[in-house]
Amino acid sequence: MSSIRPLIPLLIAAGILLGGNGLQSTLIALRGAQEGFSPAIIGLMGTFYFAGFLLGCLAITRIMKAVGHIRAFSALAAIASVGTLLLVLVIDPVMWCAVRFAGGFCFAGLFTIVESWLNSGVSNHDRARVLAIYRMVDTGSVTSAQFLIPVFGAGGFTTFAIMSIMITLSLVPVSLGDRSNPTPPEDVKLDLARVWRISPLGCFGCIAVGVTNSAFRTLSPVYAEQIGMSVADVVTFVSVGIFGGAIIQYPLGYLSDRWDRRSVLLMTTCCAMLSALALVFIAGSNPSLNFIIIFIFGCFAMPLYSLSAAHSNDRADKGEFVLINAALMLFYSFGAIGGPFAASTAMQYFGPSALFVFSAVVYAIFIAVILYRMQARSGVPAGKRGRFIALLRTSTVFARLAKRNGDSEGSADQ
Repeated sequence: MSSIRPLIPLLIAAGILLGGNGLQSTLIALRGAQEGFSPAIIGLMGTFYFAGFLLGCLAITRIMKAVGHIRAFSALAAIASVGTLLLVLVIDPVMWCAVRFAGGFCFAGLFTIVESWLNSGVSNHDRARVLAIYRMVDTGSVTSAQFLIPVFGAGGFTTFAIMSIMITLSLVPVSLGDRSNPTPPEDVKLDLARVWRISPLGCFGCIAVGVTNSAFRTLSPVYAEQIGMSVADVVTFVSVGIFGGAIIQYPLGYLSDRWDRRSVLLMTTCCAMLSALALVFIAGSNPSLNFIIIFIFGCFAMPLYSLSAAHSNDRADKGEFVLINAALMLFYSFGAIGGPFAASTAMQYFGPSALFVFSAVVYAIFIAVILYRMQARSGVPAGKRGRFIALLRTSTVFARLAKRNGDSEGSADQ
C-alpha cells in the first residue's frame, strides 16, 4: 500500500473530475429540457461534447510537452470550471453547444494528464491494484455525483456552482500532492487503417458502441423526464444503467477468455438489443420496471466496448496493445459524435422511446456484422487468446496504464 500512497492525490483528483463530468452530462439534459430545449438540441450538445473530446485526445500530448503536466492540468481545469458557470449565466443553445465542445476538449485533456501521471508513477507490481482502484473511483464517483441533482435541484444556480467547485478543487491534490512533473508521454501512434485491417469487427464494434452509449449518456435523462419520472427517479435511472455495466463486465470477460470471443460478443449484443426493446414495449412509464430493465440494459450494453477491444487485441501482433487501443478509442469517438444527434432527432419525431428503438437498430446491424465476420474468418484459438481487460473510455493513454506486466509497450496478449 505504501507504494500506492503517492498516487492517492491523483486518484482523488480523478474522482472529483469523473464525478463532475458525469454530473454535468445529466444536469445539462435535465436543465435543457426545463428551459424548453428540444431533444434534438440536447443531442446536438452531446455531439459537440464528443467532437471536443476527440480533438482534445489528439492535441493534449503537444500541450503537455509545451508546458508540463501541472500547468496543462491547471489551464484545462480553469477553462472547464468557467464553462460550467457560463452554462447557467448564459442559457442559450449556441452558448451551451460551444461550452460543451470546450468541456469535451478539457476533460479529454484532464483525463489524459491524470492517466499519464498515474502510468508514470505506478510499478508493474502495483498496476493491477491501481487499475482496480481507478475503476472503482470511476464507477463510484459517476454514480454518486448524480444524486446531488435531486438534493439541490436542476433549476437555479446551486448545482452548477457545485460542479464548478468540484472541478476547481481537483487542482488542489494535483498541485500539492506530487511535486514531480513527469516527462510527457510520446504521441500515441495512430494507424487507423492498419487497426481496421487487423480487426474490422472490433473497429466496427467500437463505432457502434460509441453511437449507442453516447446516445444513452446524453439522452437517457431526457427519456426518463419525458415519461414522467421525478428528478430523483431520473438520476436513479441513469445511475442504475451505469452501475449494471460495471458489475457484469468481468463475468462476461471471464467467459470471453474461454469461449470464442465473438460468440460472447454476439450473445451480449443480442441481450442489449432485447433489453432496449423491452424498455420500449414493456417498461412503459413504470419507474420500477424501467429501473430493472435499464440495469439489464447496462449490464450488456456497457461492456461491449471492452469485449470489442479484447477481440481486436487477440488479432494483433505482440507489442501492439497501445496502438490498437488508442485507435479503438478514436473509432469509439467517431461513433459518439454522431450518436446523440441521430438519436435525439428520432426522439423529437417519434417520442422518448425512440432512443431505445434507435439503440436496438444499431445493435441489430452490429449483430449482422458479427455473424458475417464469424463466417468470413475463423476464430482465434484458445491458446492465443489473451486476458480480458475492462477498459475505460477516458483517454487514449489509458491503454498504457492497462498494459500487461513486463511489456514495455503493452501487447496484444490481454
